[in-house]
Amino acid sequence: MEEPSPRVTFAQRPILVFWETTVACPLSCRHCRASAVHHPLPGQLDLAESLDLVEQVAELGHPRPVLVMTGGDCLARPDLRELVAHARTLGVPVALSPSVSPKLDRPTMAEMKSLGVKAVSVSLDGSTPDTHDRVRGVDGHFEATVEAIRWLVEMGFRVQVNTTVMRSNLEELADVAALLLRLGVPIWEVFFLIEVGRGEDLRSPTAEENDEVCHFLYETSRHPLLVRTVEAPFFRRVVAERRAGGSFSGPLYERLRSRLQELAGPGGRPPRPQTVGTRDGMGVVFVSHDGLVRPSGFLPLAVGDLRRQRLAEVYRESPLLRSIRAAEFSGRCGSCSYRQLCGGSRARAFADGGDPLGEDPGCAYRPAA
Repeated sequence: MEEPSPRVTFAQRPILVFWETTVACPLSCRHCRASAVHHPLPGQLDLAESLDLVEQVAELGHPRPVLVMTGGDCLARPDLRELVAHARTLGVPVALSPSVSPKLDRPTMAEMKSLGVKAVSVSLDGSTPDTHDRVRGVDGHFEATVEAIRWLVEMGFRVQVNTTVMRSNLEELADVAALLLRLGVPIWEVFFLIEVGRGEDLRSPTAEENDEVCHFLYETSRHPLLVRTVEAPFFRRVVAERRAGGSFSGPLYERLRSRLQELAGPGGRPPRPQTVGTRDGMGVVFVSHDGLVRPSGFLPLAVGDLRRQRLAEVYRESPLLRSIRAAEFSGRCGSCSYRQLCGGSRARAFADGGDPLGEDPGCAYRPAA
Protein backbone atom coordinates (compact mmCIF):
# COMPACT_ATOMS: atom_id res chain seq x y z
CA MET A 1 0.00 0.00 0.00
CA GLU A 2 1.27 3.46 -0.84
CA GLU A 3 1.61 5.77 2.10
CA PRO A 4 -1.12 8.45 2.19
CA SER A 5 0.21 11.99 2.01
CA PRO A 6 -1.11 14.59 4.45
CA ARG A 7 -2.93 17.49 2.84
CA VAL A 8 -1.49 19.97 5.37
CA THR A 9 1.98 19.79 6.92
CA PHE A 10 1.34 22.10 9.90
CA ALA A 11 5.02 23.04 9.72
CA GLN A 12 4.53 26.75 10.41
CA ARG A 13 1.56 26.94 12.71
CA PRO A 14 -0.85 24.71 14.59
CA ILE A 15 -4.59 24.96 14.19
CA LEU A 16 -5.16 24.50 17.93
CA VAL A 17 -3.25 25.96 20.87
CA PHE A 18 -4.40 24.45 24.15
CA TRP A 19 -3.63 26.67 27.13
CA GLU A 20 -3.84 25.32 30.65
CA THR A 21 -4.81 28.70 32.10
CA THR A 22 -4.65 27.30 35.64
CA VAL A 23 -4.61 23.98 37.45
CA ALA A 24 -7.16 25.31 39.94
CA CYS A 25 -10.42 23.34 39.80
CA PRO A 26 -13.13 22.46 42.33
CA LEU A 27 -13.35 18.88 41.05
CA SER A 28 -11.08 15.88 41.66
CA CYS A 29 -11.70 13.81 38.56
CA ARG A 30 -10.15 10.35 38.59
CA HIS A 31 -8.75 10.71 35.06
CA CYS A 32 -7.51 14.30 35.34
CA ARG A 33 -4.50 14.90 33.11
CA ALA A 34 -3.50 17.97 35.13
CA SER A 35 -3.92 16.43 38.60
CA ALA A 36 -5.82 19.64 39.29
CA VAL A 37 -6.01 21.12 42.78
CA HIS A 38 -8.36 23.65 44.38
CA HIS A 39 -5.98 26.62 44.15
CA PRO A 40 -3.53 27.98 41.56
CA LEU A 41 0.03 26.71 41.88
CA PRO A 42 3.05 28.99 42.23
CA GLY A 43 4.56 29.84 38.87
CA GLN A 44 1.26 30.29 37.02
CA LEU A 45 1.51 32.87 34.22
CA ASP A 46 0.42 36.24 35.58
CA LEU A 47 -1.84 38.65 33.75
CA ALA A 48 0.93 40.40 31.80
CA GLU A 49 2.49 37.08 30.78
CA SER A 50 -0.93 35.70 29.84
CA LEU A 51 -1.75 38.70 27.67
CA ASP A 52 1.61 38.22 25.97
CA LEU A 53 0.77 34.55 25.35
CA VAL A 54 -2.39 35.62 23.54
CA GLU A 55 -0.24 37.94 21.42
CA GLN A 56 2.15 35.08 20.67
CA VAL A 57 -0.76 33.01 19.35
CA ALA A 58 -1.60 35.90 17.02
CA GLU A 59 2.07 36.02 15.93
CA LEU A 60 1.72 32.50 14.51
CA GLY A 61 0.01 34.10 11.53
CA HIS A 62 -3.09 33.51 9.41
CA PRO A 63 -5.28 31.66 9.68
CA ARG A 64 -5.10 32.31 13.41
CA PRO A 65 -5.03 29.13 15.51
CA VAL A 66 -7.94 28.57 17.85
CA LEU A 67 -6.88 29.27 21.44
CA VAL A 68 -8.56 26.69 23.66
CA MET A 69 -8.57 27.96 27.25
CA THR A 70 -8.67 24.95 29.49
CA GLY A 71 -7.39 23.95 32.91
CA GLY A 72 -8.05 22.90 35.68
CA ASP A 73 -11.02 25.17 35.29
CA CYS A 74 -10.53 28.22 33.08
CA LEU A 75 -13.39 29.94 34.92
CA ALA A 76 -11.19 29.89 38.04
CA ARG A 77 -9.04 32.62 36.41
CA PRO A 78 -10.35 35.96 37.76
CA ASP A 79 -8.87 37.73 34.72
CA LEU A 80 -10.51 35.44 32.13
CA ARG A 81 -12.70 38.23 30.77
CA GLU A 82 -9.69 40.45 30.10
CA LEU A 83 -7.84 37.60 28.38
CA VAL A 84 -10.80 36.74 26.13
CA ALA A 85 -11.32 40.43 25.28
CA HIS A 86 -7.64 40.79 24.35
CA ALA A 87 -7.85 37.76 22.08
CA ARG A 88 -10.84 39.28 20.34
CA THR A 89 -8.96 42.51 19.59
CA LEU A 90 -6.18 40.46 17.99
CA GLY A 91 -8.50 38.28 15.92
CA VAL A 92 -7.63 35.12 17.86
CA PRO A 93 -10.68 32.82 18.11
CA VAL A 94 -11.22 31.47 21.63
CA ALA A 95 -12.92 28.29 22.79
CA LEU A 96 -13.53 27.60 26.47
CA SER A 97 -13.29 24.27 28.27
CA PRO A 98 -14.74 24.94 31.73
CA SER A 99 -15.53 22.54 34.52
CA VAL A 100 -19.16 22.09 35.47
CA SER A 101 -19.16 23.90 38.80
CA PRO A 102 -21.05 26.83 40.36
CA LYS A 103 -18.79 29.18 38.35
CA LEU A 104 -20.37 27.88 35.12
CA ASP A 105 -23.59 29.88 34.99
CA ARG A 106 -25.71 31.70 32.43
CA PRO A 107 -24.59 35.28 33.27
CA THR A 108 -20.91 34.36 32.99
CA MET A 109 -21.39 32.54 29.70
CA ALA A 110 -23.57 35.34 28.32
CA GLU A 111 -20.67 37.69 28.95
CA MET A 112 -18.25 35.26 27.29
CA LYS A 113 -20.55 35.10 24.27
CA SER A 114 -20.68 38.90 24.10
CA LEU A 115 -16.86 38.84 23.98
CA GLY A 116 -16.90 36.56 20.93
CA VAL A 117 -16.65 33.07 22.39
CA LYS A 118 -18.64 30.71 20.15
CA ALA A 119 -17.45 27.24 21.18
CA VAL A 120 -17.57 25.57 24.59
CA SER A 121 -16.60 22.03 25.57
CA VAL A 122 -17.99 20.14 28.56
CA SER A 123 -17.00 16.67 29.78
CA LEU A 124 -19.45 13.80 30.22
CA ASP A 125 -17.96 10.41 31.03
CA GLY A 126 -20.97 8.15 31.28
CA SER A 127 -24.66 7.82 30.52
CA THR A 128 -25.65 7.38 34.17
CA PRO A 129 -25.01 9.26 37.41
CA ASP A 130 -23.27 6.21 38.83
CA THR A 131 -20.58 6.14 36.15
CA HIS A 132 -20.06 9.87 35.63
CA ASP A 133 -20.21 10.89 39.30
CA ARG A 134 -17.76 8.15 40.24
CA VAL A 135 -15.25 9.55 37.72
CA ARG A 136 -15.86 13.18 38.69
CA GLY A 137 -15.89 12.61 42.43
CA VAL A 138 -19.00 14.75 43.03
CA ASP A 139 -22.48 13.44 43.77
CA GLY A 140 -25.11 14.99 41.49
CA HIS A 141 -22.55 16.06 38.90
CA PHE A 142 -24.18 14.05 36.10
CA GLU A 143 -27.46 15.95 36.40
CA ALA A 144 -25.61 19.27 36.65
CA THR A 145 -23.60 18.44 33.53
CA VAL A 146 -26.62 17.42 31.45
CA GLU A 147 -28.42 20.59 32.52
CA ALA A 148 -25.38 22.75 31.64
CA ILE A 149 -25.15 21.12 28.21
CA ARG A 150 -28.85 21.79 27.66
CA TRP A 151 -28.72 25.51 28.43
CA LEU A 152 -25.40 26.05 26.63
CA VAL A 153 -26.99 24.61 23.48
CA GLU A 154 -30.05 26.84 24.04
CA MET A 155 -27.78 29.91 24.36
CA GLY A 156 -26.41 29.22 20.89
CA PHE A 157 -22.92 28.00 21.72
CA ARG A 158 -21.33 25.37 19.51
CA VAL A 159 -21.17 22.76 22.24
CA GLN A 160 -18.64 19.96 22.19
CA VAL A 161 -19.00 17.13 24.67
CA ASN A 162 -15.80 15.33 25.67
CA THR A 163 -15.95 11.71 26.77
CA THR A 164 -12.93 9.75 27.96
CA VAL A 165 -12.97 6.08 26.96
CA MET A 166 -12.04 3.81 29.88
CA ARG A 167 -12.61 0.15 30.65
CA SER A 168 -15.30 1.25 33.11
CA ASN A 169 -17.51 3.03 30.57
CA LEU A 170 -16.99 1.07 27.33
CA GLU A 171 -20.47 -0.45 27.37
CA GLU A 172 -22.12 2.98 27.84
CA LEU A 173 -20.72 4.72 24.77
CA ALA A 174 -23.81 4.12 22.64
CA ASP A 175 -26.01 5.48 25.44
CA VAL A 176 -23.82 8.57 25.70
CA ALA A 177 -24.09 9.14 21.94
CA ALA A 178 -27.88 8.78 22.07
CA LEU A 179 -28.08 11.24 24.97
CA LEU A 180 -26.06 13.82 23.03
CA LEU A 181 -28.33 13.42 20.03
CA ARG A 182 -31.36 14.08 22.24
CA LEU A 183 -29.70 17.18 23.69
CA GLY A 184 -28.88 18.57 20.24
CA VAL A 185 -25.11 18.51 20.78
CA PRO A 186 -23.28 18.96 17.45
CA ILE A 187 -19.80 17.62 18.36
CA TRP A 188 -18.66 14.55 20.29
CA GLU A 189 -14.95 14.43 21.03
CA VAL A 190 -13.91 11.01 22.28
CA PHE A 191 -10.70 10.89 24.33
CA PHE A 192 -8.85 7.59 24.55
CA LEU A 193 -7.36 7.38 28.04
CA ILE A 194 -3.67 8.11 28.50
CA GLU A 195 -2.46 6.96 31.88
CA VAL A 196 -0.93 10.24 33.08
CA GLY A 197 -1.84 12.46 36.02
CA ARG A 198 -4.61 10.88 38.06
CA GLY A 199 -5.42 8.77 34.99
CA GLU A 200 -2.62 6.44 36.07
CA ASP A 201 -5.10 4.89 38.51
CA LEU A 202 -7.55 3.90 35.75
CA ARG A 203 -7.50 1.11 33.19
CA SER A 204 -7.25 1.79 29.48
CA PRO A 205 -9.08 -0.36 26.94
CA THR A 206 -7.01 -2.94 25.10
CA ALA A 207 -5.75 -2.20 21.61
CA GLU A 208 -8.43 -4.52 20.20
CA GLU A 209 -11.13 -2.71 22.16
CA ASN A 210 -9.81 0.62 20.88
CA ASP A 211 -10.24 -0.69 17.34
CA GLU A 212 -13.79 -1.81 18.05
CA VAL A 213 -14.67 1.57 19.55
CA CYS A 214 -13.25 3.33 16.47
CA HIS A 215 -15.41 1.23 14.17
CA PHE A 216 -18.41 2.06 16.37
CA LEU A 217 -17.57 5.78 16.13
CA TYR A 218 -17.47 5.46 12.36
CA GLU A 219 -21.04 4.11 12.49
CA THR A 220 -22.04 6.85 14.95
CA SER A 221 -21.07 9.50 12.41
CA ARG A 222 -24.07 8.41 10.31
CA HIS A 223 -26.08 10.48 12.79
CA PRO A 224 -26.08 14.31 13.03
CA LEU A 225 -23.13 14.27 15.39
CA LEU A 226 -19.63 15.30 14.33
CA VAL A 227 -17.33 12.65 15.81
CA ARG A 228 -13.71 13.44 16.63
CA THR A 229 -11.08 11.59 18.61
CA VAL A 230 -8.18 12.61 20.87
CA GLU A 231 -5.12 10.39 21.35
CA ALA A 232 -6.58 7.93 18.86
CA PRO A 233 -5.11 8.90 15.48
CA PHE A 234 -5.61 5.27 14.47
CA PHE A 235 -9.26 6.27 14.03
CA ARG A 236 -8.15 7.75 10.70
CA ARG A 237 -6.79 4.38 9.64
CA VAL A 238 -10.11 2.75 10.55
CA VAL A 239 -12.00 5.37 8.53
CA ALA A 240 -9.70 4.84 5.53
CA GLU A 241 -10.27 1.08 5.71
CA ARG A 242 -14.04 1.46 5.90
CA ARG A 243 -14.18 4.01 3.10
CA ALA A 244 -12.17 1.60 0.96
CA GLY A 245 -14.95 -0.93 1.32
CA GLY A 246 -13.68 -2.84 4.32
CA SER A 247 -16.10 -4.41 6.78
CA PHE A 248 -15.73 -5.15 10.46
CA SER A 249 -17.22 -7.34 13.14
CA GLY A 250 -16.37 -7.67 16.81
CA PRO A 251 -18.39 -8.37 19.95
CA LEU A 252 -18.01 -4.93 21.57
CA TYR A 253 -18.58 -3.16 18.25
CA GLU A 254 -21.73 -5.20 17.57
CA ARG A 255 -23.14 -4.51 21.04
CA LEU A 256 -22.52 -0.78 20.76
CA ARG A 257 -23.79 -0.52 17.18
CA SER A 258 -26.96 -2.47 18.00
CA ARG A 259 -27.57 -0.40 21.12
CA LEU A 260 -27.23 2.89 19.23
CA GLN A 261 -29.65 1.65 16.55
CA GLU A 262 -32.08 0.67 19.28
CA LEU A 263 -31.90 4.12 20.88
CA ALA A 264 -31.46 6.41 17.85
CA GLY A 265 -32.14 4.40 14.70
CA PRO A 266 -29.66 3.48 11.98
CA GLY A 267 -28.69 7.02 11.07
CA GLY A 268 -29.82 8.64 7.86
CA ARG A 269 -26.66 9.81 6.14
CA PRO A 270 -23.31 8.52 4.91
CA PRO A 271 -20.66 8.43 7.65
CA ARG A 272 -18.96 11.80 8.16
CA PRO A 273 -16.27 11.39 10.81
CA GLN A 274 -13.76 14.20 11.20
CA THR A 275 -10.26 13.01 10.36
CA VAL A 276 -8.05 16.11 10.23
CA GLY A 277 -4.47 14.81 10.14
CA THR A 278 -3.18 16.30 13.38
CA ARG A 279 -1.28 14.58 16.17
CA ASP A 280 0.57 15.68 19.30
CA GLY A 281 2.95 18.42 18.17
CA MET A 282 1.63 18.46 14.59
CA GLY A 283 -1.18 20.97 14.22
CA VAL A 284 -1.66 20.86 17.99
CA VAL A 285 0.46 22.32 20.78
CA PHE A 286 -0.07 22.71 24.53
CA VAL A 287 1.00 25.48 26.91
CA SER A 288 0.99 24.60 30.60
CA HIS A 289 -0.03 26.94 33.43
CA ASP A 290 3.62 27.91 33.99
CA GLY A 291 4.43 28.62 30.34
CA LEU A 292 6.09 25.33 29.43
CA VAL A 293 5.28 24.13 25.90
CA ARG A 294 4.49 20.48 25.28
CA PRO A 295 3.37 18.49 22.23
CA SER A 296 0.03 17.91 23.97
CA GLY A 297 -1.52 18.03 27.40
CA PHE A 298 -1.12 14.28 27.70
CA LEU A 299 2.59 14.26 26.85
CA PRO A 300 4.39 15.75 29.89
CA LEU A 301 7.62 16.49 28.07
CA ALA A 302 8.58 20.17 27.76
CA VAL A 303 9.96 21.32 24.40
CA GLY A 304 10.16 25.02 25.28
CA ASP A 305 9.54 27.73 27.87
CA LEU A 306 7.58 30.85 26.93
CA ARG A 307 9.33 32.82 29.65
CA ARG A 308 12.48 32.50 27.50
CA GLN A 309 11.21 31.76 23.96
CA ARG A 310 8.41 32.75 21.64
CA LEU A 311 5.72 30.21 20.84
CA ALA A 312 6.34 30.42 17.08
CA GLU A 313 10.03 29.61 17.60
CA VAL A 314 9.26 26.64 19.83
CA TYR A 315 6.62 25.19 17.55
CA ARG A 316 8.65 25.58 14.36
CA GLU A 317 12.14 24.75 15.62
CA SER A 318 11.80 22.16 18.41
CA PRO A 319 13.74 19.06 17.31
CA LEU A 320 11.12 16.76 18.83
CA LEU A 321 8.19 18.53 17.17
CA ARG A 322 10.02 18.50 13.83
CA SER A 323 10.62 14.75 14.19
CA ILE A 324 6.96 14.20 15.03
CA ARG A 325 5.86 16.16 11.98
CA ALA A 326 8.34 14.20 9.82
CA ALA A 327 6.90 10.91 11.14
CA GLU A 328 10.33 9.75 12.30
CA PHE A 329 8.94 6.94 14.44
CA SER A 330 10.30 3.60 15.58
CA GLY A 331 8.65 0.23 16.07
CA ARG A 332 5.38 -0.54 14.30
CA CYS A 333 4.59 3.16 13.81
CA GLY A 334 7.85 3.65 11.93
CA SER A 335 7.17 0.84 9.47
CA CYS A 336 3.44 1.45 9.07
CA SER A 337 1.99 2.58 5.75
CA TYR A 338 -0.37 4.82 7.74
CA ARG A 339 2.40 6.64 9.59
CA GLN A 340 1.64 9.99 7.92
CA LEU A 341 -2.14 9.68 8.02
CA CYS A 342 -2.10 8.38 11.60
CA GLY A 343 1.30 8.37 13.26
CA GLY A 344 0.06 6.89 16.52
CA SER A 345 -0.44 8.63 19.84
CA ARG A 346 2.86 10.18 20.83
CA ALA A 347 1.54 10.62 24.37
CA ARG A 348 0.67 6.93 24.74
CA ALA A 349 4.04 5.90 23.29
CA PHE A 350 5.76 8.09 25.88
CA ALA A 351 3.55 6.92 28.77
CA ASP A 352 4.17 3.29 27.88
CA GLY A 353 7.84 3.22 26.97
CA GLY A 354 9.32 6.63 27.67
CA ASP A 355 9.94 7.35 23.97
CA PRO A 356 7.69 9.99 22.34
CA LEU A 357 8.75 8.65 18.93
CA GLY A 358 8.08 5.01 19.78
CA GLU A 359 5.18 2.84 18.71
CA ASP A 360 1.67 3.33 20.04
CA PRO A 361 0.68 0.27 22.13
CA GLY A 362 -2.97 1.29 21.90
CA CYS A 363 -3.14 0.46 18.19
CA ALA A 364 -4.07 -3.05 17.11
CA TYR A 365 -2.84 -2.73 13.52
CA ARG A 366 0.08 -4.89 12.48
CA PRO A 367 1.90 -3.51 9.40
CA ALA A 368 2.95 -5.94 6.71
CA ALA A 369 6.63 -6.86 6.84
